[in-house]
Amino acid sequence: MNSKKTALSFAAVGTAAGVAGLVLLASPAGAGEAPPALPPISADQLVESVLSTDVPALGGSVEMENNLGLPIPGMPGSMGGGDQIRVYTDGEGRGRISVPSRGSETTVIDDGTTVWVWDSADRTVVKVPHGADHEMKTPIEGKLADPATAARDLVNAMQADSTVDVDGTARVADRPVYQLVLAPKPTERTLLREIRVSVDSETRVPLQLEVLANGQADPALKVGFTEFSDGPQDASLFKFTPPEGATVTEQKPGERVEGKSPDELLSQLDLDTVGRGWDTVLTGTLPEEALSMPGGEGERGVMDMLGSFGKEVQGDFGTGWVISSKVGTALITEDGRVAIGAVPEQVLTQALGK
Repeated sequence: MNSKKTALSFAAVGTAAGVAGLVLLASPAGAGEAPPALPPISADQLVESVLSTDVPALGGSVEMENNLGLPIPGMPGSMGGGDQIRVYTDGEGRGRISVPSRGSETTVIDDGTTVWVWDSADRTVVKVPHGADHEMKTPIEGKLADPATAARDLVNAMQADSTVDVDGTARVADRPVYQLVLAPKPTERTLLREIRVSVDSETRVPLQLEVLANGQADPALKVGFTEFSDGPQDASLFKFTPPEGATVTEQKPGERVEGKSPDELLSQLDLDTVGRGWDTVLTGTLPEEALSMPGGEGERGVMDMLGSFGKEVQGDFGTGWVISSKVGTALITEDGRVAIGAVPEQVLTQALGK
């Protein structure tokens, strides 16, 4: 995986590829608790410790609150309560993540040689070589068990275009943390106000992520551990044998898996980045099947859906539809070009021109 692209993808809208990694990071500090007393640390020192730390063996439960209001490929909705994500890593490159959804579960196991993606709903398994072609479309889920890498990429990509401060201490999943805050410099064209990353004071693993937009008190995105423990994990968690009767597909690097619905087709977007820092925009092109897919029972084609909840606009790009929220903006043209970012509409149209 291209770590810079991952971080910039996150920077563009507080989500997408980088968020997929960062979904592992955080839970809110307990309300009413006194902040822990920790040794003073400068922003530079905290950033350096985040960038240089190695991910230890760890396990935990993760909740997510998604108020982005945008159709982001690969971005799950809010998850909490009984629908918590379970995350494990052995500290040596192997990991496991289980994501519940409507009575079923998607489980991703990276055993160090192969990434297995098991969907219990349709009893299918996708098999991908570990680390195959980092520049191409290997399953993003296989990277989810490495939160520190995702955080390092984000901080590394954003610090040059941000003011970086340490804003006190807190507790996350009953662990004392430092709160690292990145805010856009005045020259950045973004709808976001700041990104908060809470860093475990002992392991320096990021344990909390909140994305806040201008004019919005509540976080647009909050992801986090509700339970967290570091230390050796059961080795069997990082092994997988396809269940009897399961359909196994071997996905080669760069190969697309056939989609069956507009949502699945949207998830196949291979997004590129335009710009840098907070101004970054993700651009791509919808698969041809998505453009021509008619509405069926309980589902509609992408263009049909856009006409329902998007605002029609005209420009050098032709005709398109804009979907806006306080956090970001998405622009989809009638010929299938897509631009998404935590930026005003004008920045998206400029990105499509490039």
